[in-house]
Amino acid sequence: MNNERLMKVLLSPIISEKSTRLAETAGQVAFRVVCDATKQEVAKAVELLFEVKVDEVQILNVKGKQKRFGQRLGKRQDWRKAYVRLQPGQDIDFGGAA
Repeated sequence: MNNERLMKVLLSPIISEKSTRLAETAGQVAFRVVCDATKQEVAKAVELLFEVKVDEVQILNVKGKQKRFGQRLGKRQDWRKAYVRLQPGQDIDFGGAA
């Protein structure tokens, strides 16, 4: 795997109440990833970008919701989510030091 591909695997962190609780209790961080990403690519990308050690990666596909746009029915795009468990003592801080 080349570094150029690894830099494009992670799209954004998922910041929500659930992901914040997971980060505090289980040491897991949630990311939105590209739809063809593998567990190995996600683990290497997190280690490369954030300089932490990854213990485990779980990936799931999220189906897009059915939505109405005026009189027409539409569908939001499907996307992929990755839960990354960090090794004990490792941490990623998205908020920054304020």
